[in-house]
Amino acid sequence: MNILFEPFQLPFMARALTQLVILGALAGTVGVLVLLRRLAFVTDTLTHTVFPGVVIGYILAGDDGIFWGALVAGAVTAALLTLFARRVSEDAALAMLLTTLFAVGVALVSRRSGYAADLTAFLFGRVLTVTEEQLVQTSVVTVLVVALLAVLRRPLMLRMFDPEGARAAGVRVGLLDLVLNAAIALVVVASVRAVGTVLVIALLIVPAAAARALSDRLAVIVPLACLIGAAGGWLGLAVSYEAAVSHGLRLASGGTVVLVLVAMYVLAFAAGILRRRLARSRVSRAVSGEVEPA
Repeated sequence: MNILFEPFQLPFMARALTQLVILGALAGTVGVLVLLRRLAFVTDTLTHTVFPGVVIGYILAGDDGIFWGALVAGAVTAALLTLFARRVSEDAALAMLLTTLFAVGVALVSRRSGYAADLTAFLFGRVLTVTEEQLVQTSVVTVLVVALLAVLRRPLMLRMFDPEGARAAGVRVGLLDLVLNAAIALVVVASVRAVGTVLVIALLIVPAAAARALSDRLAVIVPLACLIGAAGGWLGLAVSYEAAVSHGLRLASGGTVVLVLVAMYVLAFAAGILRRRLARSRVSRAVSGEVEPA
């Protein structure tokens, strides 16, 4: 059990754990909406389109500018995505935004002498270098996103399960889509320093998918996704630390967290299959008991 607690006595590991627990809860909440709305490609697009903002922020203000550059890029992307999706097909809008803005980021970062190292850091993150300021920024983003989704939960649910009914009821579907896109963008912004623009998609999709495999009730899926996301961050950090300290095997913390999350999903998927089989067995026994002759 020491592996789960001993590493986090170090200040930098404690900060990394706090960041990933917060991100796990945030991404788990938003990820359920992403999963049920089938917006995984939208999420992938947003993780790439904030990249030029990350680069520009870093060029202008160093590490302190990354968050604000990503925030501006995320807001612009959410607005453009919502606008373009109403003019052309959603797939075409996503493809255009992803390729164009990501290419801009790559072109900008390639002008730096440490191109390869900078690109790796931007794409895969440096969770062990998280600062107190970044923890505050992530906490503020989490509070804002969760509060926004809580206020709009009823129209968001209606939009998710009955879009035509939502339009007939006078719900502004386009505005709700913009809100959800902005929430996804904020998760990406909050995660960019910890796990990078590429691996953040795993935090949004995998915990929600694992929770969905374990339950069919939305009231259970959301907190379960948050718990899985936070637990994956904790275990991933502990595994990467143990591998480096005890076995001399260097494992990237962000990548290890994602692998742990995927392993948790595999276990949840297997447990979900077992759960459904047991449920069908109980129903079959109940039906058989009802039709038995008196």
